[in-house]
Amino acid sequence: MKRFLYSVLFLLMAFLVGCDQAPSKPKMQEVLLQGKTMGTTFTIKVFVPEEKVTELSLFSDVTEILKDVNQSMSTYIPDSEINQFNRLPAGQNFTISEDFRRVTAESIRLGQSTGTLDVTMGPLIDLWGFGPDNRPETIPSDDLIAEIKQLIGVDKLSLTSEGLMKKVDGLEISYSATAKGFGIDKVAEYLDSLSLTNYMVEIGGEIRTSGHKPNHSPWVLAIEQPDAAPGTREFHKLIRVNDIAMATSGDYRIFYDVDGVHYSHLIHPQTGKPVRQDLVSVTVLHSSAMTADGLATALTVMGTKQAMQYAEQHNLAVYLISKSPEGLVTQSSTAFEPYL
Repeated sequence: MKRFLYSVLFLLMAFLVGCDQAPSKPKMQEVLLQGKTMGTTFTIKVFVPEEKVTELSLFSDVTEILKDVNQSMSTYIPDSEINQFNRLPAGQNFTISEDFRRVTAESIRLGQSTGTLDVTMGPLIDLWGFGPDNRPETIPSDDLIAEIKQLIGVDKLSLTSEGLMKKVDGLEISYSATAKGFGIDKVAEYLDSLSLTNYMVEIGGEIRTSGHKPNHSPWVLAIEQPDAAPGTREFHKLIRVNDIAMATSGDYRIFYDVDGVHYSHLIHPQTGKPVRQDLVSVTVLHSSAMTADGLATALTVMGTKQAMQYAEQHNLAVYLISKSPEGLVTQSSTAFEPYL
């Protein structure tokens, strides 16, 4: 009996010693990174174990990642990868980087799926004054629009294992609807590779989150009020999220008015003209910031009814703000409701 009691006592002491020697969770320090990229700004909050903060070169690594993305996909840089492709004649294969391939493949997929996101609309975007060129002195004629429409369409792109090729001369591409989100995804992948899994990455209002804050509280993201006074920003709704990206698109930030007519930067590929409809803001939640970015643009071009139908058909978490005679009205897809 004594031998049994001694054995139990020994096991209990061993257990208590083991508990005392169990490694404690490392203290986390919030690291804030801020800078400029892609014609806008970025803000990154990442929680890092205190002992690793001085070991990592987070700011220089992140800025280098974003610099590479911008050099590849900015139409504002003369020798960028995208501009090199845009200057090529039809039928000439262009060897592309892996990053460029990822954005091209997803942009084509979204274009084929939605019918309202067309990355070849660069000439139309420039024509309406929302590209690198200045705003046009006169509104483009229907004949000129029809002429340029002959040079656009994702069906005129050929993406193969060897590279990318255009099927018609004059075709150009613009990744304004997907490159920013891709930059966010690239930074997120970099942080994941360092086993830093609690972070928030934001570029120009598009956001991707992972994990949570040290107190286990979720990330709180804001959907903007689209009819806020000029020069101001107001919150329409706050949502709490973990491990997801959020992108919002609308016609309330980039536009101009001519003779009392409102011209949005969102061009419909079928008409070749800026959209004029009731939908003013679309927010999309998705695991990929690039996909959320592209979908937000595509759904805004669709209009309220078609956008909601598409969201439900594809089980997308989508929040819509539309104009009505009574003021702004909101709708959320089934997949978005848990975030409200």
